[in-house]
Amino acid sequence: MNRLEGKVALVTGGASVPGLGSSTAQRFAEEGAIVYVTDRDDAGAETVAGGIRAAGGKAHAMAHDVTSEADWDRVMAAITAAHGGLDVLVNNAGIAVLRMIEDLTSADWALQNRVNLDSVFYGTRRAVLAMRKAGRGGSIINISSVAGLVGVPGCAAYAAAKGGVRLFSKVIAVECAKDRIRCNSVHPGMIATNMQGVALEDNASNYDATLALIPMGIMGEPVDIANMNLFLASDEARYITGAEFVVDGGMFAT
Repeated sequence: MNRLEGKVALVTGGASVPGLGSSTAQRFAEEGAIVYVTDRDDAGAETVAGGIRAAGGKAHAMAHDVTSEADWDRVMAAITAAHGGLDVLVNNAGIAVLRMIEDLTSADWALQNRVNLDSVFYGTRRAVLAMRKAGRGGSIINISSVAGLVGVPGCAAYAAAKGGVRLFSKVIAVECAKDRIRCNSVHPGMIATNMQGVALEDNASNYDATLALIPMGIMGEPVDIANMNLFLASDEARYITGAEFVVDGGMFAT
């Protein structure tokens, strides 16, 4: 199928495999998009992009520290110079440092907000400017979390950032609707990614309790999030903006 044929997409945090970013980049390319995979791990990003190209897709890799505004300027300038604009941005890069409040440090708090929230602002602002200049609309997909909707033990800093992403996305949707620039947030539950594995190892005592909260009884796969991102990136979602999409096996419904 060619649901994203001709669209130019940027997916941040795309080096990790299995990961939401790499899976999203792969699905976008399968549907015809020209995909830019960015990450601080530029070798990992190139491995993902190379795999996409080997499968017949169109992909490029770029080194990218999402906490650096200069890096955002460099990446966006390269993409817009090559393609005249940007059609899809997936603000996916993120980290999870899970600590109960008595163990949470100021450094933990600052780092998670810098990576998980500030970077979303940096990227969204630049994407909006590029999309407005190109005049062809666009889709901004901000990856939040169920932890941005409900209280999850050990997630104080992570939840604060992800909750911020949720409401930030709604404001952007309202501000940019007249330009046909859509902005939505996606809220994964427990997904079997490298980041999830590290977070669970770091907070192992809560693993069974958290898994028990999922009505389906299993963790999701990265492709479950990638498929939601694909829908929101496509013209099938042309009338959807300012919305939040929960992909969590029923966790938020309880």
